[in-house]
Amino acid sequence: MSNHLRTQSLVFGIPWPELNEGLFYSDVVPHSDSELTLIDFYSRKYKNSAPLQGWLQRIQNGQISVDGRVVKDPNTILSGDSVLVYHRLPWKEPDVPHLLEVLYEDDDMVALNKPSGLQVLPGGLFQQRTVLTQLCWSVKKQNSTLNSQETHPVPVHRLGRGTSGILVCAKTKVAKTRLAAYFADGTSRVGATSNRKAERSGTRKISKIYRALVTGILVDDKVIINQPIGIVRYPGVAKGLYVASPSGKPALSKVEVLERDEKQNCTLVQVEIESGRPHQIRIHLSFIGHPLLEGTRGLRTLYQETAAITCMLINLFFRIPPQMR
Repeated sequence: MSNHLRTQSLVFGIPWPELNEGLFYSDVVPHSDSELTLIDFYSRKYKNSAPLQGWLQRIQNGQISVDGRVVKDPNTILSGDSVLVYHRLPWKEPDVPHLLEVLYEDDDMVALNKPSGLQVLPGGLFQQRTVLTQLCWSVKKQNSTLNSQETHPVPVHRLGRGTSGILVCAKTKVAKTRLAAYFADGTSRVGATSNRKAERSGTRKISKIYRALVTGILVDDKVIINQPIGIVRYPGVAKGLYVASPSGKPALSKVEVLERDEKQNCTLVQVEIESGRPHQIRIHLSFIGHPLLEGTRGLRTLYQETAAITCMLINLFFRIPPQMR
């Protein structure tokens, strides 16, 4: 068991700057592209990012360097193995919460109460305004204050941007490996055996339980959904969309009715997922004809994007055995 245990509530977070730091994209010029001009390289390879005129403007703005030197001439001839770096200019990211509450902390892990609206890892419009950034800033502040080496917590799983709840972060490499294996355990069991066998195959180290407000009235008190989830091509979405698909990967969700509201035509449910497929709760609840209730309707719809409340159970399995440190 860890020597330094924190169970008292602690809130931390630094207000977001007006603009982020932008992004840097690196490329190494292959020998097959040597003798190409700078504008030809970018306008051909990244034509979906910007038209020719757009890349001309970026080059002339000094946003691209070649081997560490800013180059503003679009007709510069490239050499094989040259390193190109494109600097996407800083932008203002959408407003999101910045405060995080520490629910549990020891030498190996920290559990945070992630608010709705805050993304866990960088992606899309949110490159700076994430949980990971606040963790990095917190560590940097501690190091400057204590003038000592501190751990670097990193999330070991994800919660949807619109979902609130417990986010588990590892503070050491060993803890990250072990905790990630615990989270993957349920998914592997679902994929390797039948649902009934999975329930008898031993105690899972981590349970993932959510609460959600869904449209319509569920008739059955308990529903088990084992519809596979896969990806289909969709116009405008490069990686495709995750949907209920017979050819997808195995997924298992257990739904239990907590309260029915016939007047508002909605049901408060608890969902335990034994696999971690992307958008699993959204997809499975929609699959049975009861999609998540969006927007606000009464006091029980608590969050802007979804009505999901994450309630991950933290127990002794989270603690890394001393011999594994």
